[in-house]
Amino acid sequence: MSPVKSSEIERMPTLFVSESGEGDSTLVFLPGMGGTTRYWQGRVAALEKRHRVLLVDPLGFGESPKPSTQYTVERHVDALHRTLSPYAPFTLVGHSMGAVLSVAYAARYPEQVERLILIGLPYFGNREQTYWHFRNGTFFDRWFLTNVTLAAVACMITRRVFGQILPYLLRDIPREVAEDLVKHTWRSFTSSLWEVIYNENLQEDVAQLGNGMPVFCIHGDGDQTAPLSGALQVADGRPNWQVQVLVGGDHHPWLHMREACLDAIDTALAR
Repeated sequence: MSPVKSSEIERMPTLFVSESGEGDSTLVFLPGMGGTTRYWQGRVAALEKRHRVLLVDPLGFGESPKPSTQYTVERHVDALHRTLSPYAPFTLVGHSMGAVLSVAYAARYPEQVERLILIGLPYFGNREQTYWHFRNGTFFDRWFLTNVTLAAVACMITRRVFGQILPYLLRDIPREVAEDLVKHTWRSFTSSLWEVIYNENLQEDVAQLGNGMPVFCIHGDGDQTAPLSGALQVADGRPNWQVQVLVGGDHHPWLHMREACLDAIDTALAR
C-alpha cells in the first residue's frame, strides 16, 4: 500500500474527540464501521472514574471530517495520529473496523500505545476469504458488502430514505447508535469497507507489533460478522495475545453484554 504523501499529511484533518474522566492512564475508543462516539457514550461511566476516556469518530464518520478521498488504512491512521499524539501514551480499545485500525496504528506508532483491547476483531485470512465469508453471509452481506456499486447505492438510500426510521427498524441497537449509522458518505463507507476490511494485511501489522505489546481480544462465540475462529487464529502462538470468549455474545457485545466487556477491560488493564 502506498504511503500518504507528506504534503497530504500536513492537510490531514484532526478528528472529532469526546473527552471525559480522570486519571493518569488514557483509554482511546474507536468504533466499528458506521459507528461514532455515541456507540460508547453513556456506557463508560465505570471507566471514567479511574481513567481519562477519549471517544473518537474515525475519518469519514460521525462528526469527523469527510473528505472526498480514498479511505485507505494509511489515511485513517494518519488522521488518528494527528489527533491522538498529544494524548500518548494510551490504550487503544477498538471494535470491528476500529479494532483493525487499532492494530494498524500500534504497528506504526508502538511508542504511543501501551496495549490493545480488541472487540470483535474481523480476520478472515486474506481478501479472497473475506469475500467468501460475506458472499456466504446474510442477504445484505451477499449483495451489498461484496459489490462496491450496490454498497454505495445502499448507503445513499439508507441515508436519504431510511435514516429517520432506522431506530425503529434496528430495535436491538440503542436509538442513538442507530441514528448515527447514517453519519457518513457513500465514499467514506464503501472505501473504508474495501480498504480496511478487505485489503488491509492484518497479519503483516500483527507481525510488525512483535511480542512486546499486550493484546487482549474480547469476542463473542456467536459472532457471525467476525467469527471467533479468526481472532483465535491471529492469537495462536503469540504469548502477548489473550482472547476472552463471551459465551452467547454476538458482534456487538459492548451493546448487549456491557458488564462482561467492562470486566474484561478491567482484566486487560490489570495485566
